[in-house]
Amino acid sequence: MSKTLFEKIWDRHIVKTIDGGPSVMYIDKHLIHEVTSPQAFSGLNKRGIKVLRPKQIVATADHNVPTINQHLPIKEELSRLQVEALKKNCLEHGIELYGLGHPFQGIVHVIGPELGITQPGMTIVCGDSHTSTHGAFGNISFGIGTSEVEMVMATQCLLQSKPKLMRINVEGALNKGVMSKDIVLYIISMISASGTTGYAVEFAGSAIRSLSMEARMTICNMSIEMGARCGMIAPDETTFNYIKGRLFAPKGKEWDEKIAYWSTLYSDKDAVFDKEININASDIEPMITYGTNPGMGIGVSGHIPALNEVADQEKNHFEKSLQYMGLQPGANIKGKKVDYVFIGSCTNSRIEDLRMVASFVKGKKKADNVQVWVVPGSKQVEKQAIEEGINKVFEEAGFNLRQPGCSACLGMNEDKIPAGKYCISTSNRNFEGRQGPNARTMLASPLTAAAAAITGEVSDVRELI
Repeated sequence: MSKTLFEKIWDRHIVKTIDGGPSVMYIDKHLIHEVTSPQAFSGLNKRGIKVLRPKQIVATADHNVPTINQHLPIKEELSRLQVEALKKNCLEHGIELYGLGHPFQGIVHVIGPELGITQPGMTIVCGDSHTSTHGAFGNISFGIGTSEVEMVMATQCLLQSKPKLMRINVEGALNKGVMSKDIVLYIISMISASGTTGYAVEFAGSAIRSLSMEARMTICNMSIEMGARCGMIAPDETTFNYIKGRLFAPKGKEWDEKIAYWSTLYSDKDAVFDKEININASDIEPMITYGTNPGMGIGVSGHIPALNEVADQEKNHFEKSLQYMGLQPGANIKGKKVDYVFIGSCTNSRIEDLRMVASFVKGKKKADNVQVWVVPGSKQVEKQAIEEGINKVFEEAGFNLRQPGCSACLGMNEDKIPAGKYCISTSNRNFEGRQGPNARTMLASPLTAAAAAITGEVSDVRELI
């Protein structure tokens, strides 16, 4: 019987299916951080339960950590308490922790792949919605709630209902200046921020296959922003070459065995999806958001929709969003002055992102009206950036290279965008207050963000390359 990629992995991990109900799914890897784990550990302790398989859990501190002076005590009390609680809980339960000061510390969805922990065919969960990032390696990865974090700690299993299946095919060659972030923002603008609710989404097609692993991670990272349960891409030689030689990657005979299995992970030719969407890559231009959800995006050369271009049932939300953003219906987005540029987050903080930005800004200076924060996704990315001289390029351009963490992706740490200020961000969400109370966020690719940093306004990077 023909199966999709999702079905092959799902079937292999189902322990038991409850008649008329969910299935018990076995979890291969559980990633935890300081924000959604304390309550789960507290629940276990209250019931006198130990973590069942601590060796299958990897912990790091990322959401609440400062990105300057990480050698000093954390100033914000809640952040400090959460990081301290993670350290205490991991010590008590024998869990590997990559905390502040550790050479492997970083954003949970950056360190998993770069350490070789993330592999094809796995089931991976984390108390964080952007766990879908790991699906770029051909696995089932998704975010879970705090009560589910406790369930996995106690049983290494999770109750799950099988989602519907969708495939999004992106065919053809990408235009100049268009990155994977533009692909996914384009898809979300087409189908809305809820367009794949209830589905597991497989991304396929020649444009997807041509992407690097880091670019594929960006696509799967934002599958959650279109409502998907998870996003995934079938593994191939690009995947295998990325994993090979990494610290926790299989070695020797085990590597050969894994490659043999991983090579079977693709959707069979006549596998059936509940829905398919086809996209022409040549239709995509550099994208940017103008509203307060990731689906409110347009090509950078385009205009914000006029009121008569918006469906009646969406008008109230549309007008409220533009009021919050201080923008007008029908206006051009290009030329809009910006105050901050943030290059980072689990979406776009990998070494490839930093290299691309450095290549573009080398020999240039940032605009006087813009503050630029570049936050590497991990200590390893930071180390590479320094070894390659990327930090010097940023310094000469007036960019501020900070230390690893989630940073200004979310207003949970010290890196907040001031109220009323405009920030072009390479992160994944532009909700009201996401980057700080009353901050105004425009999502874009690292190249489009870099262009804004240099010009001081929303710019078409194609005109500057």
